[in-house]
Amino acid sequence: MAKRSIPDIVIGRLPVYLRALNFLIAEGRQITSSQELGDRLGISSAQIRKDLSHFGEFGKQGTGYDIVFLYEQLSAILKVNRMWDVALVGAGNLGKAIADYPGFAGKGFRISAIFDTDPTKIGKIVGVHDATVLDVQALGPTIQERGIVIGIIATPAVDAQAVARTMIDAGVKSILNYAPITLTVPTGVRVQYIDPVVGLQRMTYYL
Repeated sequence: MAKRSIPDIVIGRLPVYLRALNFLIAEGRQITSSQELGDRLGISSAQIRKDLSHFGEFGKQGTGYDIVFLYEQLSAILKVNRMWDVALVGAGNLGKAIADYPGFAGKGFRISAIFDTDPTKIGKIVGVHDATVLDVQALGPTIQERGIVIGIIATPAVDAQAVARTMIDAGVKSILNYAPITLTVPTGVRVQYIDPVVGLQRMTYYL
């Protein structure tokens, strides 16, 4: 089945399944079921089975899923069974926190290039992978030289669009955007937004 025919909301649930399976592996478990996964995640077992069916048959009737096998299959589907180099723009408080987060490496991502405009930050070693902060003027050439296709933007909103344009022109195909602005990008480039204020505002509606 072509990737485009699979709803994006289904793709969005696969990392959640992967995380749950990782916890089960850490617990020393070998077999699980869609019912157990559903109970852990607050998703119906029928929905989990339907989501997985887009990609093949991974379980056996009456037996369930081999946890390690399913984890490996979903990792391959999401292409996180390899290491992806990531370019991060913004070495301020947020950018440094992102670079310092140890969870990326174990999940297939390595922030190997960090950029900023602040002369006091340029040249410093930042993050769990000891990346040297470079001048943002080197963003495009560095992305091209290293073949980087994933970028993270942790800049003020006013700078984010220009940064995204430079990334895309250099070959980036996927952007994780922390800046509180909606980016304009060409077809074929995917942007994922993370804005805690939007998340909080969504929750306060229910209070």
